[in-house]
Amino acid sequence: MKCEFKIKGLDCANCAAELERAISKIKGVEKATISFMTEKMTLELEDENSEEIMKEIKKVINKEEPDVVLESKN
Repeated sequence: MKCEFKIKGLDCANCAAELERAISKIKGVEKATISFMTEKMTLELEDENSEEIMKEIKKVINKEEPDVVLESKN
C-alpha cells in the first residue's frame, strides 16, 4: 500500500533524513521517503495491519520531531 503525506514543520534536511531512517526501521514499512524541499513523505506499507503501522509511524514522528504535522494527500 502506497501513501503520500504533506509533512510540515521539519527544520532541516538532516531532520528529514533522520526521521526517514527511524520510520524505515518500523516493522511493516517497506519504504519511506521524506523530501524536505517539497514537504512530502511517501510510504510503502504492508497491506496487513496498515492502521497499526501508521500509529507506530505517528509515535516515532512525535518522539523525534514533535512539531511536525502530517496531512494526508490521498
